Amino acid sequence: MTFPPADAPGLFIAFEGGDGAGKSTQAALLAQALSDAGRTVLRTREPGGTPVGEKLRSLVLDHGQGEIDARCEALIFAAARAAHATQVIAPAVARGEVVITDRYIDSSIAYQGVGRGLGAAEVQQLNVWATAGLWPELTVLLDVSAEEGRCRRTATEAAEDRLESEPDHFHAAIRQAFLDRAAARPERYLVLPAGRPAGELAATVRTRVLQLLAAREAGAA
Repeated sequence: MTFPPADAPGLFIAFEGGDGAGKSTQAALLAQALSDAGRTVLRTREPGGTPVGEKLRSLVLDHGQGEIDARCEALIFAAARAAHATQVIAPAVARGEVVITDRYIDSSIAYQGVGRGLGAAEVQQLNVWATAGLWPELTVLLDVSAEEGRCRRTATEAAEDRLESEPDHFHAAIRQAFLDRAAARPERYLVLPAGRPAGELAATVRTRVLQLLAAREAGAA
């Protein structure tokens, strides 16, 4: 796997997990903590992050867009990610910013590779090509069961999108796919139970990220 160059001054972090895991909340808390500490932070999301990515987000997640088969779905996500990585993430890391994204390649591998049955290796290869091999230096995986994720999503009046509305067995397979990836590369992941209090989760994530930043700065000294 290719990461940002060792001499790149910034840091790239992704939040992953099933729908309803609290990724957006934790990404926002980390971004605020780092900003308060004087860091320049770019918080973004997938699909999205660019004008074309936001259009593709609506196309692939909103209901009523017509039939979208599994391969088409995977290609839409990869196209949005290609623009995101090239136009937003890589330049920000090169400028020395901390980039925090809500979802990245692992989501496509879990959802389309495993959930849709396209093959984890095939979807990974597609996305590595789309991003020119740009991977996060840390992926925070918030682990949530399919049942708990649905309870969290339906606790508000917001309607579930195309992927959120898939049955629980689909989300259970995705959860296992995330856990399997984290187990295979534990040095690249921070796996946390999504049910822990938000403040505790935020403190654990912040500590790990500050350690990464300190190590990077020490290496550059």
